[in-house]
Amino acid sequence: MPGRNASKIPDQSGRTAVVTGANSGIGYVTARELARHGASVVLACRSAARGRAALVRLHAEVPGAEAEFMELDLADLASVREFATSYGQRHAALDLLVNNAGVMALPYGRTADGFETQFGVNHLGHFALTGLLLPRLRQAAPGARIVNVSSGFHVLGRIDVEGGGLDALSDEHGYRRWVAYGRSKTANLLFTHELARRFTAAGSTITAAAAHPGYASSNLHSGASKVEGPSLNSRVAAFGNAVLAQPTASGALPTLYAATAPGVRQDAFIGPRFGWRGAPAPSWRAKWTLDDKAGELLWAASEKLTGVSYASLPR
Repeated sequence: MPGRNASKIPDQSGRTAVVTGANSGIGYVTARELARHGASVVLACRSAARGRAALVRLHAEVPGAEAEFMELDLADLASVREFATSYGQRHAALDLLVNNAGVMALPYGRTADGFETQFGVNHLGHFALTGLLLPRLRQAAPGARIVNVSSGFHVLGRIDVEGGGLDALSDEHGYRRWVAYGRSKTANLLFTHELARRFTAAGSTITAAAAHPGYASSNLHSGASKVEGPSLNSRVAAFGNAVLAQPTASGALPTLYAATAPGVRQDAFIGPRFGWRGAPAPSWRAKWTLDDKAGELLWAASEKLTGVSYASLPR
C-alpha cells in the first residue's frame, strides 16, 4: 500500500471512481493515481474550463487512462441532481466516490440554495451527492467505498445540532470563517460516522471512511491566504506553504489509502502519521465526531435541508 509514494496502490482495473474537485491539488492527484492504476475515473469539477484542462493534463501524464470530465457545482443542489442523473445514464455502477472538493475560510456567503457557503459546499453538497449516487454504489461489486475528505481543522468547530447550531451557521452576524470551516469539516466526520453506522446496520458491503491530508501545499491554503490579504496571517500561511507543507502528492496519500487499501474499516479516519505530514496512518479525531446522537441529528437535518432522503438505510 502507498507509504511515501503511490506506486504500490493495488490494481484498480474494472473499478469506476468519481472524484470531486479533481481539477487541481489533492483531488487531481487522487484522480490521476487511480487512473494510473487502472480505474475509470470521472473528474467532477465546478469549472468546465479547468475540468477539461485537468483531463487533458491527466491524459498527457497517464497515456491510455480511462478518464472523463463531468460538470458538478456543489454549491447548487440542482447541479448535484443533474450530475447524478447524467452519471446514471453513462454508468451502471460506481465503485468509489471520493468527496474531496471543498472551500476554506471564505468570507460569509450563501450557496444557490441559501446555505452558508462552507457548510453548503463542504457538507450538504456532498451529502446530497452521496445519497443520489447510492443506488450506483449498490450496483458495484462488493468493496465499494465512499471517502469523505475532512481536515485536522475540524477541531476548530463542533456542531450543536440539537441546540440550534445549524441555524447559527446561516447567520451572518458573528460569522467567523475559520470556525465555520471547522464546523463543515466536523460535519464531514459526523456524516462518515453515521453513514458507516447505517451501512453496518443494513449489512451493506459498502465502506464509509474519511481522510485528511495534514499540512499539504494546496490551492485551499493559497485561497485562504488571498482572502486574508497582505496581513500577518497571510504571510505566515504563505511561509508555511513554502517551507513546512508537504507536497500535494504526499497530501493525497491518506485519501488514496482510504480509497484503495485492503481492510479499511468502517468509519476509519486516515491522515499523515505525524499529524501534519508523514505516511498514511489512523488519525486522531475529536470525540464529538464519534457522537451517535449528533450524527443522527445532523443526518436528519441534512435530509431536510437538501431534500435528499436515504430512506433505504436503517436508522
